[in-house]
Amino acid sequence: MTARTPRLIALTVLATGSLLLTACSSSSSSSTSSGAPSASASIKDVTADSALAALVPADVKSAGKLTVATDASYAPNEFKDDKGAIVGMDVDLAGAIAKKLGLTADVQNATFDAIIPGIIAKKYNLSLSSFTATKEREATVDMVTYFSAGTGTAVKKGNPDKIDATDLCGKKVAVQTGTTQADAIKNTINPACTKAGKPTVPEDGNKFDLQTDVTQALFSGRDQVMLADSPVVDYAIKQTNGQLEKIGSVTDTAPYGVVLPKGSELTKAVQGAIQALMTDGTYKAILEKWGVQAGSIDKSVVNGN
Repeated sequence: MTARTPRLIALTVLATGSLLLTACSSSSSSSTSSGAPSASASIKDVTADSALAALVPADVKSAGKLTVATDASYAPNEFKDDKGAIVGMDVDLAGAIAKKLGLTADVQNATFDAIIPGIIAKKYNLSLSSFTATKEREATVDMVTYFSAGTGTAVKKGNPDKIDATDLCGKKVAVQTGTTQADAIKNTINPACTKAGKPTVPEDGNKFDLQTDVTQALFSGRDQVMLADSPVVDYAIKQTNGQLEKIGSVTDTAPYGVVLPKGSELTKAVQGAIQALMTDGTYKAILEKWGVQAGSIDKSVVNGN
């Protein structure tokens, strides 16, 4: 998300140079993936905090679980491993938050742009899915910060089209639907191109429901550039053994937020759980497990406060 307003895929490079990309079960795309850290990667055991558990609303407490929405197409934050299980930084954090509150986490796959409507409709208790915390979102849902990321720009290795990350006018740019990157093309990049008398990014960007498809569009040559959250771009480059490369600098750095219904009684409990995980070292261990510790923060806040 920064990026995801928004979230890459785990990619496996075959001997032939082709790729297998992860995908959400709601898509007809392949759900095969790899590249997840070893299951033996150590995350300390999380124990419930009675004071925080007491903040959990009665209906959630009686259910014994948190229903958590995520778009499992955004490695290393949330994606499917080679057995089809949903894994990633956000998934581990969701599990740790639930344990801290004396609950379990029921992580459910959903398309990214359907998650906030699902939260508002109370279909899910919360979401960890690389959502950038923005004032626009905070007007309709609560956002509890837990990470920091910016927008990264990727091209094919060697930058064959000589793309300048600071001038995407007229370039074919792949982005995920509903992300801050998609918004940036429409609201910032293309107006600036028009003002400068340059061609705009076609169709306000080539938009895909899944981040896996965004990456495939770049890899296949359908698009020239990919915009995504910085850890997602870094992971894609790693998983393709350098067949993609990052250009330019990370821009628009901003916090990710756990999404909850506006004014939810659960919000304070989740914020407290995240802060407790930061204090006891679990948070750091999870980020290090997924190689995203550069995005760590030391204080979790609600709606920017």
